[in-house]
Amino acid sequence: MSKIKISAVSYTNSYPFIYGIEHSNIINHIELSKDIPSVCAQKLLDNQVDVGLIPVAVIPKLNHSEIISDYCIGASGPVRSVILASYKPLTEIDTILLDYHSRSSVMLTRILAKKFWNLDVKWANTTEGFENRIQENEAAVIIGDKALASENNFSFVYDLADEWLKNTGLPFVFAAWVANRSLGDTFKEEFNNSLQLGINHIDEMINTFDFSFLPKRINIKEYFEKNIDYSLDKEKKKGLELFLKYAEEFA
Repeated sequence: MSKIKISAVSYTNSYPFIYGIEHSNIINHIELSKDIPSVCAQKLLDNQVDVGLIPVAVIPKLNHSEIISDYCIGASGPVRSVILASYKPLTEIDTILLDYHSRSSVMLTRILAKKFWNLDVKWANTTEGFENRIQENEAAVIIGDKALASENNFSFVYDLADEWLKNTGLPFVFAAWVANRSLGDTFKEEFNNSLQLGINHIDEMINTFDFSFLPKRINIKEYFEKNIDYSLDKEKKKGLELFLKYAEEFA
């Protein structure tokens, strides 16, 4: 029987998931790759993998999509690792640079700008190292470990999960575990249990992975337990539904 291929996000916020997968029996039944969010999404779109921890903005683009887990990369308040950063307030910004790593964060910024911030700006794509080349008239969407590393480098930092919560009253889902084909209930239960194992063993996970690449000011345990909210609960599903409804206007 061929192994199920899974693409997981390689960012710090996914480490509990990776720990759980690698420390449970399911690792013997899968092929696991670790990628940036946009690559996770493209692999699922191209049928190179069966399951991906993908930016939720990609879900409507799949011919077949099924969220197969009770866990996600979500936030019920400030997430810290998805920000809009600038040297001037938004009212003085004329261009927003878009992090090429994630479609959900880019779409979230577009929705906030149109629906709630009343901004009329230019949108610009980026390349590697863009977070170090931001001009005075620009703001930039920065995600993942780059955001954690650079959050203190700017005069203005807008936490996108917190902005969504302030304006909608709902938590936000950045990425979910999505399959592009039907998978058996046995696999889904075993996979879900492996993710739960990781979430339930944050301390052991922290002692397993190397976090020396992050600034020392970051309390990594606090980040996992307070900034990231891993449960794909009823309120997050409502937030996801609203996000995808708004995203249709940009299709």
